[in-house]
Amino acid sequence: MLKVSVIVPFFNCPFISHALDSLLNQTYNDIEIIVINDGSTQYKEKIIPYLDKIIYTEKENGGTASALNVGIKLATGDYICWLSSDDIYYPQKIALQVEFMIINNALFSHTNYYAINAKGNIITPPIGFHPSSKLEVLKQMSKGNIINGCSTMINKNVFTSVGFFDETLLYTHDYDLWARIIQKFDLHYLSEPLLLSRIHENMGTKKYASFIKEENKIVINRHKNTLTQLITEYMAKENL
Repeated sequence: MLKVSVIVPFFNCPFISHALDSLLNQTYNDIEIIVINDGSTQYKEKIIPYLDKIIYTEKENGGTASALNVGIKLATGDYICWLSSDDIYYPQKIALQVEFMIINNALFSHTNYYAINAKGNIITPPIGFHPSSKLEVLKQMSKGNIINGCSTMINKNVFTSVGFFDETLLYTHDYDLWARIIQKFDLHYLSEPLLLSRIHENMGTKKYASFIKEENKIVINRHKNTLTQLITEYMAKENL
């Protein structure tokens, strides 16, 4: 059985127990749960009941990218997943995605998901980007991020090839990494919703929307030339 390491960055999040419960309730057995406390000053007591079931480490506050990188370097799994401390996996998420990765010989995949509110109620239909081709992935990713990071599963060897999350990007480190990955590897899409992504007033995407907008521009410009070249090459190859 292939081992899956799930990295859970934690910073002052009251929903952490819901995230950890969802990991402990997975139908897949060979899972390594790695919680990285990124300098939290609140809600640390919620982690105490789980300490004998997880790998737990504390660090100075450095942002989500730095916490994820610490977790990835600690991970011993064949596949890497990321679960935000306010989100929830469906019980079959890892089992179905591992099977999907094996069947499709995939190194990088993402799934559908539902958005939930602070109370845990589903507030959207299934959300997900279903690319019709590699060309569509390249085009869409040249404009902005289309992937929910907590829906992803990544073969650990991918990080050896493309590097880790850019810790200078506080909010769009995920978009930057996905942009690097798709330049070398295919993005595979599992259409089943397997994640509950929580929307609440204290989430970073709400509190720092203006900063995120500016960082998005940085990432778009960073990868613009390479993605444009790949799009041109793909269209020539396919006679489009």
